[in-house]
Amino acid sequence: MTLLAMTPVHEMEKPYAGRWAALGVLCLSLLVVVMANTSLLVAAPAMTVDLDLSSADLQWVIDGYTVPYAALMLLFGVIGDRYSRRGALLIGLMMFTAGSLAGALTEATAGVVLARIVMGVAAAVVMPATLSLLVATFPKHERATAVTIWAATSGLAIAMGPLLAGWLLESYWWGSSFLLNVPITVFAIIAAVLVVPPSRAADTGRIDWLGGVLSVLTVSATVYSIIEGLHFGWSVGPVYFAVIGVLGAAAFVAWELRHPNPLLDVRAFRSRVLSGSVLAVLLFFLVTFGAIYYVAQHLQFVLGFGPVSTGIHLLPLALAVFVGSGITRLLTPRLGMKYTVTAGMVLGTVAVCTMIGLRSDATYVDFLPALTILGLAIGLSVSPCTDAIMAQFPDGKLGVAGGLNDTALELGGSLGIAILGSVLATTYRDGVVDFLADFPGRTPSGEPTAQAAQAVEVSSDSVAGAVIVADMLRDNPFLTGYADSLEDTAVEAYAAAVSHTSVIATVVFGVGAVLVAILLPAPRKRRVVTVTPIVDEGVAHEIAELEEMLGQPSAPSPSVAESLVDDELSRPSIYQLAAKVFELEAAEKTEARLADHSDRVTIHQLALADIARRRRELAEEELDAALDLAELPVMRRAPRPVSRPGQLNIYQYADSRHRHDTEIQERSSSMWAMPL
Repeated sequence: MTLLAMTPVHEMEKPYAGRWAALGVLCLSLLVVVMANTSLLVAAPAMTVDLDLSSADLQWVIDGYTVPYAALMLLFGVIGDRYSRRGALLIGLMMFTAGSLAGALTEATAGVVLARIVMGVAAAVVMPATLSLLVATFPKHERATAVTIWAATSGLAIAMGPLLAGWLLESYWWGSSFLLNVPITVFAIIAAVLVVPPSRAADTGRIDWLGGVLSVLTVSATVYSIIEGLHFGWSVGPVYFAVIGVLGAAAFVAWELRHPNPLLDVRAFRSRVLSGSVLAVLLFFLVTFGAIYYVAQHLQFVLGFGPVSTGIHLLPLALAVFVGSGITRLLTPRLGMKYTVTAGMVLGTVAVCTMIGLRSDATYVDFLPALTILGLAIGLSVSPCTDAIMAQFPDGKLGVAGGLNDTALELGGSLGIAILGSVLATTYRDGVVDFLADFPGRTPSGEPTAQAAQAVEVSSDSVAGAVIVADMLRDNPFLTGYADSLEDTAVEAYAAAVSHTSVIATVVFGVGAVLVAILLPAPRKRRVVTVTPIVDEGVAHEIAELEEMLGQPSAPSPSVAESLVDDELSRPSIYQLAAKVFELEAAEKTEARLADHSDRVTIHQLALADIARRRRELAEEELDAALDLAELPVMRRAPRPVSRPGQLNIYQYADSRHRHDTEIQERSSSMWAMPL
């Protein structure tokens, strides 16, 4: 292998020898961009305290990554196809490194939000490039395995983010969760230059820039309106953004239907495989990110696990993803994609359903079955869906396919945290609002002090805030009892909120499983159709012979001698020539009879007609070979040369060959005068 991977994939005559090393680099790049999304769940409490973030500020820190991440992947996937997929990967990793450094070194809320936006844009460049490079680098018979590993890596990253971030937060400040990305991205950049080959689409045409702008506008406005509306109420702002999202979607569809080279051909969604696969990926990550969001909070603030312990206790989900991915490689070829994906979605529904009855005294063991089953479900379903999405697009549109898959993945994750997180927060707030009405710290007029009002707001916002406020109240010996009651009430309310949110998630996932099962087509069964031909006994015998011929290897064409031959050994007799002519005429008649489909056409008739055609061609070849042998000059073995009357000399033989090659129907009468 050379020092640098310089030969483009489309110029390679054989599969790229370093494709498995390249897969490792692509999975590492995927790992870091997904980890950056989940590691914030562990770093958020420390960040909130150090930067004095409000709920709105923290939501902007989260949205600053997820909104551009989801909105730009489709457009950047097309740009990578057009110019360079490896170039897009390298540029995205460099941008991600810069954003991570900026986020770690800033001390202002605006700086953190801006750094997260840069990281979100970079992730939108990296993620579709990893998938399109994977498909372009691997041959078709290895592609499903590679996609399975890629999908399993995304599941591993979901659990690795909280684990590694928690390990750093045990000893360092919240900015270390940003610095965690830097050594990984630097190594990935160097490795990508060494082992990832260049790749781009052969002919993509002009980029549909207007379609790209409309797609970005549609996704970003829709995601932002849902997140803001669910968390802060459907005021004028979120409603306006929702309207912009709907109008943008309508304009995008209308434009793509008219454009000769659309960014995303919306007609492709007529395919039930594509529609069902995209819906399955979206639903899986909606439920998965939502579940991890509230399970991580329960482990930290109810069970009292530290950041590292929380990450470790989420690892069974990642391990189960790998197990499920291995199982799906065995089941999908046997059961078909429809039944494998549907089984995974049913398992996912069961996993979420197991959390409905959890109470405030629930331990980690109570959450373990849900995490394990959910991981198995992700492994079973996501990789065949990703493989199916990539297979629906030609090689020149791999970036579009990767962008579509990743948009569904990230959009599902964003909506999961937004929708399920909103349901969780609303239910929790309803459970503590009455208790917080008697919060200590009031003015003589009965109004709460500014400090008390802030404590009430923080306590009603999340169980994490309530636990922090309770710890602060314990510093006052007279408020210890109230602090204990506040924490107990918050934990009870949070457990009820988890149960209520799990009901919503179960219903959403269950309905989605039914829709996916309806959309995905069933595997085609191989059926053997037996047709009884309406023919007489003689023709039936001939058909049987033809069918036997079809099942045998094709007979080699008779070789035509190009030298003098011994007429006693090789020259066909006139009777043999006549037999060859008769065989050809019989084959032509059989072909004409079987080719007559005036009454009806069946698969059996078409097959027999093809057999007859092959038999006629074979008879023609045998007759031509026999005629060639008959035209050859003859030299008998004799002690001295002899000449025979009527024997062709070399000039006559050359003329005969020329006439035979140009007009096969004209035969010289001299060949019949030759001694036979």
